[in-house]
Amino acid sequence: MESSVTKHIIVIGAGIIGASIAWHLTKAGARVTVVSASGAGGVATPNSFAWINASWGNPEVYFRLRIRAMAEWKRLAKDVAGLPLAWCGGLCFDLPPDRLEAYAAEHLSWGYGIERVGRERAAQIEPNLVDPPDFAVYVAEEGVAEPAATAKALLADAEQSGARVIIGVVDRLIPSDGKVTGVVVSGETVGADEVVVAAGTGTPAIAATAGIKLPLDTPPGLIVHSRPYKKLLNGLVHAERLHMRQTAEGRIVAGSDFAGSDPGENPEATARDLFAAMRAALHDADGLELDFHTVGYRPTPADGFPIIGRAEGVGGLYIAVMHSGITLAPAVGLFATREILEGERDGLLVPYGLERFS
Repeated sequence: MESSVTKHIIVIGAGIIGASIAWHLTKAGARVTVVSASGAGGVATPNSFAWINASWGNPEVYFRLRIRAMAEWKRLAKDVAGLPLAWCGGLCFDLPPDRLEAYAAEHLSWGYGIERVGRERAAQIEPNLVDPPDFAVYVAEEGVAEPAATAKALLADAEQSGARVIIGVVDRLIPSDGKVTGVVVSGETVGADEVVVAAGTGTPAIAATAGIKLPLDTPPGLIVHSRPYKKLLNGLVHAERLHMRQTAEGRIVAGSDFAGSDPGENPEATARDLFAAMRAALHDADGLELDFHTVGYRPTPADGFPIIGRAEGVGGLYIAVMHSGITLAPAVGLFATREILEGERDGLLVPYGLERFS
């Protein structure tokens, strides 16, 4: 068998997941070719709210994967200089108090760094909130990764270590005797020992060319972006129907939740209303101007959880598609690389194989 050092692996997709997998494979000594129609940053990634967290009402097994991914972000930040990462903390009060309390109690019992805060402490954390909540939870260890810039930084570092990036459209996978042996990119055939499909919402169509059916929903999410402005927010704020944060360059980005707003019949009007709500929620925001809005389509497997692993019955094909790619990216890159090169599947990935849908 060929050693992992010389394995040639094609990674389809240059969003945060594809970039992380390509980076980890390259650093592990594989020969990597990244194929992307859109260039570094991908399609869903730039439209992401970019929250790194292990929050929300997820089962404990998924919480464990997310906590591990948060730790892997810290490792990755040491290995790649200048990743645009900030551990800014998250203040959350978008549930009724009883549900918020139940969430806090559960996650505290799992070891998540949740602090219950009242109005005064909330106002200390975010002094520019017009109406600080009477009860909120605060997690100091949550953060953000500026999504497109992070994907680009990972790919640039991978390229410096020998990865190749091809801009082109994947026409189809090349299946041969029950194994994928390469990819047709804009009419050209590129052979490989293994193909990783991490193309977000484009993944099902590509997988289908090798006879693999992926149950994926692609709900749209609208996010508004202000023009750069003076610092109003310290971290992430999850208020009722208004989730917002301020980027490194001073833009305030907001959705009606972290996954974005339903764009509705008239996305322009939705964006204006959302922006008005954001301005009304903040002190000193008179000069804040709407710059643009994005509508992203979130690659969300049918049961809401990631699909990560080899496809059953087809060799040489590895699938990595999920919502919350920003949180999970460094762990998925690490675990996928180990599985592809050494055949070891991490226990944290066990629930997320494609076989669960068969």
